[in-house]
Amino acid sequence: MSAPTDLPGDAPHIPVLLDEVVAALDPQPGDVIVDATFGAGGYTRALLERGATVHAFDRDPSAITEGRGWAEARTTPPRLVLHPRRFSEMVDALAEAGVAQVDGVTMDIGVSSMQLDQAERGFAFSAGGPLDMRMSQEGTSAADFLNSAEVDQIADVLFDYGEERQSRRVARAIVAARPLQTTGDLARVVRKALGHKPTDKKDPATRTFQAVRIHVNDELGELRAGLNAAEHLLRAGGRLAVVSFHSLEDRIVKRFLRDASQRGGGSRHLPQLDQAPVVFEKVSKAIRPGAAEIARNPRARSSTLRHAIRTDAPARELVA
Repeated sequence: MSAPTDLPGDAPHIPVLLDEVVAALDPQPGDVIVDATFGAGGYTRALLERGATVHAFDRDPSAITEGRGWAEARTTPPRLVLHPRRFSEMVDALAEAGVAQVDGVTMDIGVSSMQLDQAERGFAFSAGGPLDMRMSQEGTSAADFLNSAEVDQIADVLFDYGEERQSRRVARAIVAARPLQTTGDLARVVRKALGHKPTDKKDPATRTFQAVRIHVNDELGELRAGLNAAEHLLRAGGRLAVVSFHSLEDRIVKRFLRDASQRGGGSRHLPQLDQAPVVFEKVSKAIRPGAAEIARNPRARSSTLRHAIRTDAPARELVA
């Protein structure tokens, strides 16, 4: 039986590189696949339609709440299991569900269109909202961080995660303008500090918003842990497909697959072992959307897909 067609909000988020991701995973009826970033369920729906069972993860309670409306789904027996957890916890979560190995893992890294489009979530400066940015809707918010951190800490975050060359100038301006309460407050401070002109092709606040969001949600740490977890869960012949949206994410994915596919290759995040086994093979080159997809969905422009196939070699040490 096919998967439900009534996705949450009926496709408020258009999954990028969908055909390419499905081709990379090559789902077969009965396969068990992890959708590590459920969001609006675009990848999950395509996988269910191919007959797979999907374990879908999302730390955003709004996404899980929307998904529960069709989770049990009009598939017999139910083939969608929702996990309201970080995808870095997928090994433990699946063990609790009685699943030791899976046939595929896909990740669509970063903020979702749903989150960007909801002003009250505070991810974007295009619409006024509280300075929040928390994917999980709990813990330290962007306002909490920016209104309490020292100049040096803010500057480091802006430089490391936003590649903001004038990070110290922006950090000083943020501290001088405190307290900041809304996305508009932060955008105005950054624009003033960097001399924003209406004719600028890119709003200078973009880098700061990206950096603060990544920091608040520990996105790069989650990505590293999620890749490592996928290595442990995938069976021999299992497939990994990861879509990223900026150079920091893609660099992590590229290095992970490079290290995992080279005999004797090591990783800065894993122990160095003599003649370390090859744990992934058939690693793809970067795959990017074509002109037609970008025309349909401009947010796809910066996306990059990389995929690989798991070998039968033992997984490397699981990073806590």
